[in-house]
Amino acid sequence: MNDESLMSPIVEADALHLVVLTGMSGGGKTVALRALEDLEFYCVDNMPSELIPQLVAAVSQGEHGPRRRIAVGVDVRNRRSDLERMPHVLSELSSAGVHVHLVFLDSRDDVLIKRYSETRRRHPLAIERRSLADSIAEERRLLRPLVAIAEKVIDTSELNVHQLRRLFATGYAAASDGTTLLFESFAYRRGLPSDADFVFDARCLPNPHWDPRLRPFSGRDQAVREYLDAQPIVGEYYADVARWLDTWLPRFEGEDRSYVTVSIGCTGGRHRSVYLVERLAQHFRTERGNVLTFHRELE
Repeated sequence: MNDESLMSPIVEADALHLVVLTGMSGGGKTVALRALEDLEFYCVDNMPSELIPQLVAAVSQGEHGPRRRIAVGVDVRNRRSDLERMPHVLSELSSAGVHVHLVFLDSRDDVLIKRYSETRRRHPLAIERRSLADSIAEERRLLRPLVAIAEKVIDTSELNVHQLRRLFATGYAAASDGTTLLFESFAYRRGLPSDADFVFDARCLPNPHWDPRLRPFSGRDQAVREYLDAQPIVGEYYADVARWLDTWLPRFEGEDRSYVTVSIGCTGGRHRSVYLVERLAQHFRTERGNVLTFHRELE
């Protein structure tokens, strides 16, 4: 599946949009919801169907300013009555003028079984004497009413986390927001990201890993940030990268690029690269809407 196969981007700046993410457990709903949250959707997971209209009303008329893009996650953790009522609830919202997008994330059974075996998570329908395969089959049965009315069914069997995030970022970024910018941290010892447009190497910078106090933390933590903030060479590196991107990113936007990935690597992908990704993302969020972050080794 390619990026263009999701759906048309949300382009109506003033319209109220509700994205309902559902699908098979292990299909990638959490990743998709995080991607939408990065795009400034108001996101709620595991939402009872009868509360969705109240959520839409409250968020779209919030006292701190209306939010026009909302996303909710719905899956088999919800009560069965919720799943049965969902088509009626979404139909009523659509009749009231809300642009409803029901997206079903699916995957092959063998891929779902492999994902569960790798993560050692417990399937939400797993009970005594029910195998994982039987739990998946029961989940498909319960979700049949939702897949039947889905605007789009996305098969994530062959998609990795990066590709799924990109799929949602390009599919749901408002057209007025311009190019979506993804900053991604990674570890060189695990290889380069396959989808990177630009790669910066931070291994020349002081490494917090060699400080036993800082080793357990990541570049998101205050102690590591303070350590790197105090290193003049880190400040110089950050300023050079930010200046280069400020200069050249507009050229890519002029070529109608919908998505640009900037990858920053260090040895372990936990300290220097994470710190720089977060700092650069903060810088660019002051001037553009669609800025995402992804930390490959942390997630």
